[in-house]
Amino acid sequence: MIAFCFWLAFALRLNVPFAPWLLSNLYLLFWAVGLGLPILLFSGWYSGLTRYSGSHSLYGFLPRSGLLVLLLLLVSTLSGNPTPPFRGFWILFWFLLSATAIGSRILLRDLLRFFLSHRHHGDPAEIALSVQKSERRIPTLVYGAGKAAHLLLTELRYHRRFRIIAVIDDNPALWGRKIEGLSIFPVQDCPGLIDAHGIQKVLLAIPSSPRARRRQLVEQMSALGLSVLSIPSLARIASGQQSVSDLRPVVIEDLLGRDPTVPDPQLLAAAVSGKVVLITGAGGSIGSELSRQILHCRAKRLVLLERNEYALYRLEQELIAAASGLTDPALVLRPVLGDVRDQRRLEALCREHGVQVLFHAAAYKHVPLVENNLCAGVANNVLGTRAALEAAIACSIERFILISTDKAVRPTNAMGASKRVCELLVQDAAVNLLGGPGPVVSMVRFGNVLGSSGSVVPRFRAQVAAGGPITVTHPEMTRYFMTIPEAVQLVLQAAGLAKGGEVFVLDMGDPVRILDLAHQMILLSGSSVRDASHPDGEIAISFTGLRPGEKLYEELLISASDEPTAHPLIRRARESRVPSQRLETLMAKLNYALAAWDDRAVFDVLSKIVIEYQPAAQADNPLPHPAETAQP
Repeated sequence: MIAFCFWLAFALRLNVPFAPWLLSNLYLLFWAVGLGLPILLFSGWYSGLTRYSGSHSLYGFLPRSGLLVLLLLLVSTLSGNPTPPFRGFWILFWFLLSATAIGSRILLRDLLRFFLSHRHHGDPAEIALSVQKSERRIPTLVYGAGKAAHLLLTELRYHRRFRIIAVIDDNPALWGRKIEGLSIFPVQDCPGLIDAHGIQKVLLAIPSSPRARRRQLVEQMSALGLSVLSIPSLARIASGQQSVSDLRPVVIEDLLGRDPTVPDPQLLAAAVSGKVVLITGAGGSIGSELSRQILHCRAKRLVLLERNEYALYRLEQELIAAASGLTDPALVLRPVLGDVRDQRRLEALCREHGVQVLFHAAAYKHVPLVENNLCAGVANNVLGTRAALEAAIACSIERFILISTDKAVRPTNAMGASKRVCELLVQDAAVNLLGGPGPVVSMVRFGNVLGSSGSVVPRFRAQVAAGGPITVTHPEMTRYFMTIPEAVQLVLQAAGLAKGGEVFVLDMGDPVRILDLAHQMILLSGSSVRDASHPDGEIAISFTGLRPGEKLYEELLISASDEPTAHPLIRRARESRVPSQRLETLMAKLNYALAAWDDRAVFDVLSKIVIEYQPAAQADNPLPHPAETAQP
C-alpha cells in the first residue's frame, strides 16, 4: 500500500503513469517502506483488534503517516540526490496513504463483524437452528435519534434478537433523515409501521429524558400494544457499569416520582463521614439503604441494630461484600440483634462503640396491622423512639435523626398518630437541650418510598403476575412516591443541615393517583385492562373501599408555614409542640395503658397527645371516637 501510494502520488501530480522523476527518486520508495513499517509496528498500529476499530483508533493513523512523510522529506534533503521538485507530492502522498490505510481497515472491520456474526461450526443442525433464530428476530422500533440511539444501533447491528425496522422521534427536523442507515419517522407513523412490519417492541433510547416524558411515551407505546424496553442511563454506560445494549423492561419505578437530583457530596457526608453511626431498624427498607449509603460516605464504624435475625444477616453479608470493593475499606461493621425499646442496651452500645450519630428508623409502619394491633404498634413506635432518644441524650452523642412519615400529619390512623407522638418527643427534647450539652436532634418527614416491604407497587406486581384482579381501595386515592435511594440521600443531607429541633420535609414531587398507577403497571406487563369499555381485556381492577385509618390524600405539612433550606428539595417546617409538662403527664398515662395492654386506654391517651388525630369512621372499627371516651 505504501509503494502503491508513492507511485500514485507521482502519477497524479505529473499526470503521467511513469516519469523520469519517479525513477530518479526510486530510492525514496525503499526508504518509505523501510521506515513506514517499523513506525506502524512500534507505534502500536498492529496491536488493535480490527473488528473493534473505531474512529479514535482509525484517526490515529494520521500522525503516523505524517511522521513518515517528514522522515522521507528529511532523507531526501540530506541525501543529496534529486528530490521531487514539487511540494504538493508530499501532501498528496500523505493523503493517499492515510485514506487507503483507514479505508482498508474500515472494510476489513465490517467484513470481520459480518462473518463473525454469521460464523457456524459446520453442524447442519446448528446452521438450521441459526437460520430459524434469524427468522424469529423480533421486529423492533427505536425511539430517539440522539447519541444514545447511535450507540444502541451500533451495538445491535448484528444482534440476532432484534430486527430494527426504523427509528421514531418527535423532532420534526429529523423526520425523513437517516441514522445508521435507518429512516427516522414521526411518532404518528407508529400504527402504520406496526401494521406493515408486525412491530412487537420499542426500545427507548432516551435515558436522560424527564420521567414525565418517559411516562407519557410508555403509556402511548403500550396503548399501541408494544412491549417497551429501556437502555441504562448514560452515566452507568460511561462508568462501565452497564453496556448500552443491556436492555430491560421499563418498570414502574422508572416512571414514578420526581426526576432525581445529584446530591451535594459535602452535604451528603457532613453528618456521617469519619463518624461512628448507629442505625435502629437497620434491616428495614430505609435502614438498610441508610447502611449502604453511609458505607460509601466513609463512616468510621456502623452499628446495625435489628431484631429480625435473617434481615440483619442478609444486610451484614451485603455490606461486607460492598466494603471489600472499596479502595479503602476502613469501615468496621457491628451487627447487633436487639430491641430498640431496651434503653439500657442502647446506652451500653453507644458507650461501647462511641456512637456519635444515631438514625432511628425502627418502626411498625403498616397501617391496617397497627390499627388492629394498637398496643403493639404504639409500644414499638413510641416507646422505641423514647428509648433511643433518652439513650442518645444520656450518652451525649452528636446527632439524633428520627425517620418520620407523612402519615403523622393530621393522622387518621394509629400508626400515623404514633409517629406524630414520636415527632413531639423529638421536638420537646430539642427545646430542653437548646443551648446546653447533648445531641442535635431533628427529624425528617417524607411519603411513600417505591419498593419498600408491603408497599403498593410490590403488591400490584404480584397481582399482575397472578393474572389479577388488581385491588385498589378507592378510585380517587393519591400518594406521593420517591425511590428509596433518593429518599435516603435527602435524609443524609438533611442530617448535615440540622442545627436542632427541625422538622425537615422532603419535596416528594407531584402526587400519583393509585388508579393510574394500576393502569400503568398492567400496560407495562404487556397486558390490557378489563373494564366496562374494554370487556375483552386481560386484567381487571376492583375497588375494595378504604381500609381502617386510610386517607384519600396524604399531606406533608401540619401548618401552612415552612421555609427553604440550603437544599432545594428539603424544606424546614414550623409546627406547634405540646408543652413539656403536659407531654410528660400524658406519656406517663400512655405507659400505664401500655403496661395494662389496654387498647381503649391507649387510644384515649393517643387522642389527647395528638389533638389533630381524627380516626376515619369505620363500621368495623372496634375503637370509639375520642369524644366518646374523653374524661372530664
